[in-house]
Amino acid sequence: MNQRRVVVTGMGLVTPLGHCVNEVWQKLLDGESGIHNLTTLDTSQYKVHFGGDIADFDVGGFADPREVKRLDRFTQFALRAGGTAVVDSGIHFPDEDRTRCGVILGSGIGGLWEIEMQIEKMLFKGPDRVSPFTVPKMMLNAAGGNLSIVYELKGPNFAIATACASATNAMGEALRSIRRGETDVVITGGSEAAITRMGLAAFQNMKALSTRNDEPARASRPFDVDRDGFVLSEGAGIVVFEELSRAQARGAKIYGEVLGYGTTSDASHITAPDPEGRGASAAMHAALTDARMAPEEIDYINAHGTSTPLGDKAETVAIKRVFGDHVRNVSISSTKSQLGHSLGASGGIEMVIATKAVVESLIPPTINLENPDPNCDLDYTPLVPKQRTVRAALSNSFGFGGHNACIIVGKLR
Repeated sequence: MNQRRVVVTGMGLVTPLGHCVNEVWQKLLDGESGIHNLTTLDTSQYKVHFGGDIADFDVGGFADPREVKRLDRFTQFALRAGGTAVVDSGIHFPDEDRTRCGVILGSGIGGLWEIEMQIEKMLFKGPDRVSPFTVPKMMLNAAGGNLSIVYELKGPNFAIATACASATNAMGEALRSIRRGETDVVITGGSEAAITRMGLAAFQNMKALSTRNDEPARASRPFDVDRDGFVLSEGAGIVVFEELSRAQARGAKIYGEVLGYGTTSDASHITAPDPEGRGASAAMHAALTDARMAPEEIDYINAHGTSTPLGDKAETVAIKRVFGDHVRNVSISSTKSQLGHSLGASGGIEMVIATKAVVESLIPPTINLENPDPNCDLDYTPLVPKQRTVRAALSNSFGFGGHNACIIVGKLR
């Protein structure tokens, strides 16, 4: 029996560089940074003053204005990115069998804004002042639940939380759902809004963040010898996955085919990666096996590349394990150098970027890579983009907890 094939027919973004896919893509190619002094928080008492927050965000007509105040920020991001992806796909859901259309989203933390706000009310104003909307705003599945309500989608609808691998795990499960014949269309990806007082304090106190306060735009420097931690960001990246034959039947624009997915666990440490990259390499191997592809068929890797001393080195080791002699022919970059690290949303954002690389035959750069770490000695596309044919791209996502998730997108074959 032939396996059902899955394609990308719609894409949407919310990022510090903008909310239009083509605009964000062009800014990436131009080497622009979305990292700046934070505007949504007073950072005067913090050691870290910068990040990738999104000021003056508007859900953009993708939610009833009367309902927006009942939605946490991460859900608002998901509604805008998801709504953009649906419009881009051209799907008119009233014409579809909505029992075969689902939503599978990832988020590492969920409604942290709401949790903080309501705890403060409880402590200083008493329990009776806690909002009755607290639970439906903060719960991790709120983003997917609200997206399904907007489009009245009655197929599978669930949330995945695997830290920074969340969106990629969500997309992998969406791929499997369509392949199994459970669904024909799935809205998938991830959303995160963790730049809050608690979020910033927690990450800075575990010494995970860069402290380059004097040069925010140069702080995220994956694979550079002077990297000193990741840059906290926020946003959403959401795509529409669709079964190939139905997409072709309705004349859909097809960006690329979702070819393979792999997921593993390091099972070694709750925050640090396995320095030998065994779990990460196993996930890449699994994605290639699922796609029935050889390593030589991958032209581009959108690296997890968070700009942490341990993580970038471990990912380099893992990529060498998988690609062997071919590794010198693979173009790699980390767009977190420009967008920062949006945690559970990052895989969704990077899936959009990897898909654009396939469509445009362009490799976005790793900016700020001025002094390569000798332990990170691969082609990380420093500073400027590179033109080359991209038959297939691999996107890596690795999260606290030892979670590894990898997904492959390529030209329709």
